Amino acid sequence: MSEFDGVRFLHLDSIWVQGAMRLKKPEKLELEYVQRMMAWLLWRDTREMTQGQAVQLGLGAGALTRFCRKQLKMKTTAVEINPTVISANRHWFHLPDDDERLRVVNEDAGAWVADAANWGNAQVLNVDLYDHEAAAPVLDDEAFYADCHRVLADGGLMTVNLFGRSASFTRSATRIAKVFGSDQVWHLTPTREGNTIVVAGRGVAVPEREVLEQRAAHIEARHDLPATKWLKLVRPLPMNVIHQLQAAAAVDTDE
Repeated sequence: MSEFDGVRFLHLDSIWVQGAMRLKKPEKLELEYVQRMMAWLLWRDTREMTQGQAVQLGLGAGALTRFCRKQLKMKTTAVEINPTVISANRHWFHLPDDDERLRVVNEDAGAWVADAANWGNAQVLNVDLYDHEAAAPVLDDEAFYADCHRVLADGGLMTVNLFGRSASFTRSATRIAKVFGSDQVWHLTPTREGNTIVVAGRGVAVPEREVLEQRAAHIEARHDLPATKWLKLVRPLPMNVIHQLQAAAAVDTDE
């Protein structure tokens, strides 16, 4: 752990930042990529925006968990394999004890999403799974994303943080699109630090631009998040990913 200029940072035995919290505003999302993990709000009807359950795979410094529980007032579940991270959040990052709106589970995220008891229960799934080296996502195969798809209720949304020297956006996005469908996957252009956020939906209908702009304005006014900027950064799957999907489909057909 470290502190600088009023911000507390979580590290896991390395220089890599696993999360951050502004000491005077612990509910505020401090890091830009963490803010963008909330871009799923654009795809949700304003009237239903904060309904249902939000799940975080990977606790980090608890920013998304605190935000979903307190700001959005959603039922929130965080799944974290490292008990030290959970303890650090309780002691240093203002994560409250479990209550009627919060449950923190000390479990492997892959095992949790593979458990049929958790399928179909989440409206929102935030996936940010990195070890202390932060080289690539710890869980990133097609089987894992298939289980993530099962965890989501119809109309649910997943955001995934892709970052690291060994990470490949094309590879990960292709795996996600194979499961969710190419018309249900989008991404935001990378942050300056190199974080690319992928958004994937389970049967999500994309509204007209005017409606998206109205939602963005609502998100900014209600939750103090730069949603209008997000709207300008959202992109469909790039053509190289589409080509990989087409090639994979052709191989499957031949077989």
